[in-house]
Amino acid sequence: MDVKRDQFFREATLRICSSLNIETALGNAFTYLREHFPLDDLYLDILDPSLGAIRRIAHVVAEDSEAQEEIVPLPEGLWSWIRKKRAPYIVRNEDPKNYISAVAPLIKLRGNSDLVLPLLIEEELIGLLVLRARGEGRYNSGHVALLATVSEPFAIALANALSYQAVVKYRDTLIDDNRFLKRELLSQAGDEIVGGNSGLRNVMNMVRQVAPLNNTVLLLGETGTGKELIANAIHFTSPRKEGPFIKVNCGAIPEHLIDSELFGHEKGAFTGAVSEKRGRFERADGGTIFLDEIGELPPQAQVRLLRVLQSREIERVGGIRPITLDIRVIAATHRNLEVMISENRFREDLWFRLNVFPIFLPPLRQRKEDIPTLCRHFIAQKCRELGIATPPDIAPGALDRLLHYNWPGNIREMENLVEREIIRHREGQLLFDALSTAGVGDTPAPQIKEEGLQLPLRLDEAMSAHILGVLKMTRGKIYGAGGAAELLDINPNTLRGRMGKLGIKASRKK
Repeated sequence: MDVKRDQFFREATLRICSSLNIETALGNAFTYLREHFPLDDLYLDILDPSLGAIRRIAHVVAEDSEAQEEIVPLPEGLWSWIRKKRAPYIVRNEDPKNYISAVAPLIKLRGNSDLVLPLLIEEELIGLLVLRARGEGRYNSGHVALLATVSEPFAIALANALSYQAVVKYRDTLIDDNRFLKRELLSQAGDEIVGGNSGLRNVMNMVRQVAPLNNTVLLLGETGTGKELIANAIHFTSPRKEGPFIKVNCGAIPEHLIDSELFGHEKGAFTGAVSEKRGRFERADGGTIFLDEIGELPPQAQVRLLRVLQSREIERVGGIRPITLDIRVIAATHRNLEVMISENRFREDLWFRLNVFPIFLPPLRQRKEDIPTLCRHFIAQKCRELGIATPPDIAPGALDRLLHYNWPGNIREMENLVEREIIRHREGQLLFDALSTAGVGDTPAPQIKEEGLQLPLRLDEAMSAHILGVLKMTRGKIYGAGGAAELLDINPNTLRGRMGKLGIKASRKK
């Protein structure tokens, strides 16, 4: 480390300012800094107040190194501690208030040495330059003093990079808005798949494999995991994208109407059939039909669907003429169809026809790396919908609560939570403190107690008792907000059907 400080300042400055692309400039600086410091990895980070976390802007790592997490949520105490730093410092595991030890596993500090240079513009901390070397105790006071000489050029380089990224973001936003308007006009818009390059990477690989083909696809996953978005992606990246995309929620159609809705009917087929009607399958001719909640199909509709999958033909209700169709079928369910087969509630031969290419969508608790991105996406989306010009920031420590929550309602639950939080704290920071009261990792649910039940119960008895308990809570209300269907997370018509089979009669209590 025998180098004149003026020379070191000049050479380091030339390299960090060598390119507008911050990755390239950081790579050039890395090569030079390695001549004067123990150095295996080099990180350029910012303190992102919108997430309450450290977010990486650029990095250079040795070939055999594993990069740190791109987003590291900070406890509130550590956030304040870092923001007060003005001079370079060596990161030590044993800090007096255990701030560093709280995030040490996330930044993979064990067995490494970190030297941090705070980057300030007009006394305002905008980011951090982090030097990392393998082994502990690799940095000393001489390294700290030498690194302090280049704080200004690195801060200016970071500020320029952030400004450049903002310009590029505005340009991309204009391009995206233009594309969005075109898609809306053409009615062919597929929604953005957040996490397509991270938590849903395997799912999107399977989508790319199957989209160009015509075979049936079965989407499996819990409620709220985004099965409809994946169905959109398959259709709009397929050769059928110019054709119709017909969506059907099998659980939302009353059982006595489902044949007519799906397959159409001829004039006079039944009372009220005053004219012929094309069903959903006919409307999907030349395109794709998406059958959501396929497990809710009644038995007679399952038989008809099996014929469609076997021969690509349908017959309207009351008709005698087969109608040939050119369609692709995508089905989805959150139910375990194999269990339903064993209970004689779903046809085994239909299962084999549907299960040609199954795609499983992981629940949000299994793709937590997407939570920060999803949160920012929903904040921006909900602010646009609510007419809020400046999206609120996420409070320090709040992102940690999101990452440690189990998300029983998956992405749909996060979307609703973000909207509620924006309404509650539209002029402050988003705390997500409701998750703390629910308990980290817990799934809050209404508690229903039924007296006098003798265990074990038959399945129908248990289901009947549970439905009656929920109806008692809602005072007989089935539909709408706070109704029994919403509490049970089931379609109201499906609940009505089950109540009929179980002999349950509901009446509203005033």
